[in-house]
Amino acid sequence: MRCLDGVDINDQRVGLRLDLNVPIKNGTILDNTRIIASIPTIEYLLERNCKILIISHLGRPKEDTFEQKYSLTPVCDDLSNILGTKIKLITTLDDAFQSNEKIFLLENIRFFIGEKDNSLEFSDAVANTIDAYVFDAFGTAHRKHASTYGVIQKCSNSYAGLLVEKEVKNLTKALFNFRSPLISIIGGSKISTKLGVIQKLCDISDFIITGGGITNNLLLSKGFQIGKSIFEEEMEETSRKILANNNILLPDMVIASKSLSTQGSLKSIEDVESDEMILDIRISNEMSKALSQAKTILWNGPLGVFENENFELGTKFLCKSIAELDDCFVVAGGGETISAINKFISTKDISYCSTAGGAFLEFVEGKELPSLEALGFKREEEKND
Repeated sequence: MRCLDGVDINDQRVGLRLDLNVPIKNGTILDNTRIIASIPTIEYLLERNCKILIISHLGRPKEDTFEQKYSLTPVCDDLSNILGTKIKLITTLDDAFQSNEKIFLLENIRFFIGEKDNSLEFSDAVANTIDAYVFDAFGTAHRKHASTYGVIQKCSNSYAGLLVEKEVKNLTKALFNFRSPLISIIGGSKISTKLGVIQKLCDISDFIITGGGITNNLLLSKGFQIGKSIFEEEMEETSRKILANNNILLPDMVIASKSLSTQGSLKSIEDVESDEMILDIRISNEMSKALSQAKTILWNGPLGVFENENFELGTKFLCKSIAELDDCFVVAGGGETISAINKFISTKDISYCSTAGGAFLEFVEGKELPSLEALGFKREEEKND
């Protein structure tokens, strides 16, 4: 993969694709983790006297329509404060590098016609504005858009940023260069998306711990009653194939409730009633033993509805258990996962926290990520063919 190391990028006009898609409410940023993660690459370029055109998206606005709630203005202000320098927010490519500022931030790239369609014309327009392109938005690497794919191809000098390099290095270590036992933890409500990931992880994991809707599907396939819990009927065959691997650790006790507003009760998986929902799990002794012996952990997704204190038991216990491990390489990814870590422990307790969600899962599943492909990335398994 083409990286910045050893590249003479001094005094260049650099297009820098970042993932600044942060949660914003009433103009206030609720979590600027992704902004903080972008700082090292920005500083790297500034140290080399580059002028920078930052490109990012925010949410899913309608193309060619400006909506204030999707404006990058709050991001621009936060980034300016962190760096201690003025960043100029611009609305057209023609405004880039037209004043003395060192950093320009282009308004939400998804406002522009041609971004989501990976337009050749729009990719050319961006590429012709800059001398070099640095892609440092791993969270968007699975999108074949103009700013995440087309410009990388069009610009003869395109490189992975420091964050993308770090993401790939840590995920590669967890997937291909790991120490056994490897424990994979996959939770959350995106059942069809994550069951495919579990199928891949079954081949390399010693054990897999599941939570959320995924567990519901697996329990149902084993013949247990799951009441009104979320599940996907069309994934039953996939669930059966996964269970045939015999390395899935399912809970023996769950927290079930008739609604999210009631406390719920701890009960055996055999005792869930027809009008109840499984909203959390209890970590079993078998799971605890596996976690205590783990040398590598790959984690995406909470075990229950942890945002509600009535259903935080499983995720909280998992966080505490991981934080107590002394000699274990832990990679965690996904917005909900990082929120849980921040709620119950600290990101300092985790070896590496990925900024990505969908791209994280697709990388784990073995899918080709367009942005990385355009940067010349080869997986370990491809290198060894």
